[in-house]
Amino acid sequence: MAGHFWTIFAISSAIKVLLIPSPHSTDFEVHRNWLAITHSLPISKWYYEATSNWTLDYPPFFAYFEWLLSYPASIVDPQIVGLTNLNYASTAAIYFQRCSVIAMDLVFAVGARRCLRALKIPQKSQQSFAVEMLLLFNVGLLFLDHMHFQYNGFLFGILLLSISYLLEDRFLLSAFTFAALLMFKHIFLYMAPAFGFYLLKFYCLDKKCAKNAIICIAKLAIVGLTPFVAAFGPFYNQLDQVFSRLFPFKRGLTHAYWAPNFWALYNTADKVAAKLLRMPNAMGPSTTSGLVQEFVPQVLPNITPRITFVLTLIFMLPITTKLFANTSKRASKDTFLRAVVVCSCSAFMFGWHVHEKAILMCLLPLCLLFLLDSRDAKYAYWLSIFGYYSLFPLLHQPCVLLLRYALYLAYIAFMYGQLVALYPNARNTKMHLLERIYVAVGVLLPIYEHIISPLLHLDKKLPFLPLLLTSLYCALAVTYFFIRYYLHAFTSNTSELSKTTTNFKSNTKTPEIVKAKDKSKSKLFKSKLKKAQ
Repeated sequence: MAGHFWTIFAISSAIKVLLIPSPHSTDFEVHRNWLAITHSLPISKWYYEATSNWTLDYPPFFAYFEWLLSYPASIVDPQIVGLTNLNYASTAAIYFQRCSVIAMDLVFAVGARRCLRALKIPQKSQQSFAVEMLLLFNVGLLFLDHMHFQYNGFLFGILLLSISYLLEDRFLLSAFTFAALLMFKHIFLYMAPAFGFYLLKFYCLDKKCAKNAIICIAKLAIVGLTPFVAAFGPFYNQLDQVFSRLFPFKRGLTHAYWAPNFWALYNTADKVAAKLLRMPNAMGPSTTSGLVQEFVPQVLPNITPRITFVLTLIFMLPITTKLFANTSKRASKDTFLRAVVVCSCSAFMFGWHVHEKAILMCLLPLCLLFLLDSRDAKYAYWLSIFGYYSLFPLLHQPCVLLLRYALYLAYIAFMYGQLVALYPNARNTKMHLLERIYVAVGVLLPIYEHIISPLLHLDKKLPFLPLLLTSLYCALAVTYFFIRYYLHAFTSNTSELSKTTTNFKSNTKTPEIVKAKDKSKSKLFKSKLKKAQ
């Protein structure tokens, strides 16, 4: 697997190098500013600094990471870490920050490889090749990290490491890795219920540990709290300030570009109702203004952070209950992987101020589930079509339009090819007529955005309409996925993972066996030929 895997990783890294000149987003300046903050100021002022609008709002481990990265940055170009050098983007700065993302993708590669090993997928098999390509060439990571600019690959690599340790029953190491991940980026807290319920049942309350359940719980608590103490210890006297940065509830229910979730449908319904009732536009920020303020709907009830929190927990409860109460040890890993997706999707659908980028929290674990069952593969394919498409507004520069479509279509085509190759006789991988029609309708979106809108000068009159249509179209598809996949995850009781890995092993033949069978067939054919003569 090593040569096969690392060759693919090397090719993907080469493609990422070619993407270095791509236009970057404001997140490039965000991370440059964090380099400057952590390099120029004492640790006591990191979460108070507000020279730039892009203040430090990630947990301390990521701040420590930026601090370490700032030293080589200061050598490459001292101006990178200048606190007042706002929007500084020299060629050296661009290449340094872009290359730092590519280098940190090594963590993602290690995590992906460990998951393949934990799933016991045979080396150089069709299944192994599919997952390697879907992960290492993931088009969402190419969009967000290597064109838009972020460090998602690094963070998802830590997540994959934690998942691999849990699949191998290395519970404490899995808990420690996941807790450390939360100290890098707290959005992964959405997955915590799946990890927590699994560890509680199959580590703390396992029959083998029944007499020492309290000791197991104590060990788990110590391991889980250690990264928390290491992260927040230096900030013990300013925790209120740190948490106010990590959880900025004043940013409103939705982002400037609505993530394709339930609240996008909610906002659309509110706008339609206001138009039908001929209500004048409310004073203050609109749902698409992008201003960091709260928005009050004109017709529908106002949504508070507490409501979104309660809704998210409610929708996480059934799958975590199944994981804890109704799952045998044999089927537990299947349900755990599906619970990770369902919990992430619940938070994406109903969370507060959700970014469109958060869809990766559903899509990347689904790359592993692609091997589990033909139904998982079909749902992964469906969500990929719309989830990655919903990232297009982040890459709006004219010079990357052709590239984004080419990368997207190549990835979706490859995924479809693997779906057919891995499940050639499965009927449930085929889309229904209405599903195919809905996918086909999506072609109208780029036709309107790039042809009809400019020709009719609607891009001047209705500049935000393509964003609204993209959000609404993808939101309906993601909602459909959420309902269908939730029912699938909740009703699946058999251990598909164990059956799948067994089938992989039984279908994998060594060259010696193949040669022996070929020789026996050849001898049989020759003997029959002599008799015939």
